Amino acid sequence: GSGIAIRMVGLVAGMGGSSGGSGGRGAMYVTASKDGAIRLWDGITANCVRSITAAHGTAEATSAIFTRDQRKKDCRTVHMSQPGSPSLTDKFVLSCGKDSTIKLWEAGSGRLVKQYLGAVHTQLRCQAIFNATEEFILSIDELNNEVVIWDAMTTDIVAKWPSNHVGAPRWLEHSPVESAFISCGTDRSIRFWKEV
Repeated sequence: GSGIAIRMVGLVAGMGGSSGGSGGRGAMYVTASKDGAIRLWDGITANCVRSITAAHGTAEATSAIFTRDQRKKDCRTVHMSQPGSPSLTDKFVLSCGKDSTIKLWEAGSGRLVKQYLGAVHTQLRCQAIFNATEEFILSIDELNNEVVIWDAMTTDIVAKWPSNHVGAPRWLEHSPVESAFISCGTDRSIRFWKEV
């Protein structure tokens, strides 16, 4: 078959994808790196099309994801390198880093749009995620062993819940279809959270 060789650029801490178009055409990927950078990749050519260097200063960037609406959107509106290549127009990336910040970036320009503060994460490779409607952002506060929730638009913290794990959770994953998520702990337990 005709495969594409992917170049390794630094050590990757996290990765998110976008499949914009039929049959994977227009796919883009975003990576979070140990050097603090966020990089966006053309899934067709395997070229880095945008690098947000020092997105988290010198601290490790631990996760990066596209906003859901943009992950589903057809990405072929502006051609980066060849016909059918993905576009960065109107795309946004949510990143998390060991500098205890969560940031929303405009992918096309690399401009910081919003910053979410108030949770400490300096040791674990935790991530920031959206809820199913992308109205809220969830992450972990290592220091207080809590799940922290921000209003995505205002950046205000709207809730802090004890994680009920022994030690801080290592991972969060939200359901794409309902108000529910799981947390996975260093204690090897999984907690299911659902709005009642």
